[in-house]
Amino acid sequence: MKSLQGKKVAILTETGFEEVELTSPKQALEEAGAEVHIVSPQKEKVKAWDHDHWSIELPVDKNVEDVKETDYDALVLPGGVLNPDKLRTNEKAVELAKDFLDSGKPVAAICHGPQTLIETGLLEGRTMTSYPSVKTDLINAGVDWVDREVVVDNGLVTSRSPKDLPAFNKKMIEEIREGVHVPAPAH
Repeated sequence: MKSLQGKKVAILTETGFEEVELTSPKQALEEAGAEVHIVSPQKEKVKAWDHDHWSIELPVDKNVEDVKETDYDALVLPGGVLNPDKLRTNEKAVELAKDFLDSGKPVAAICHGPQTLIETGLLEGRTMTSYPSVKTDLINAGVDWVDREVVVDNGLVTSRSPKDLPAFNKKMIEEIREGVHVPAPAH
């Protein structure tokens, strides 16, 4: 039995995502039975970055303007340097991420992906990890930053880099299977 049968997951991305940080979680989610949509401000396709060069293009399933948190059971934010830098300045993308955090639904962000979440203003008091260059930004947003391959904080799953993908994918699927997490009371 596929553990995520009937679940819908949005992968929110811009052009410039790190290829494996989108393709690996997407494959893991689909293998677990989830329906996965690539959601983007781009209209037709998004282009991946692979270490130091442009790589594959993937079709965009839904434009960020046309979706809302209630359409999905979870949100995934792949990294890449260019991708979150563009997303965090897109009001609709930030609003979507904020709605997911508010809802208590699982949110999974890897590498530079958590940068978009900083813009929500909802990270204070959360325990997270990220790519080392994002550490100071997260600490400044009130995060308790730790250096671990995967960190789960009340449905929020974060990892540092592509080498953490096996642990990230496993925890992401576990959290989506568990469903909505009641938001912790504000500090």
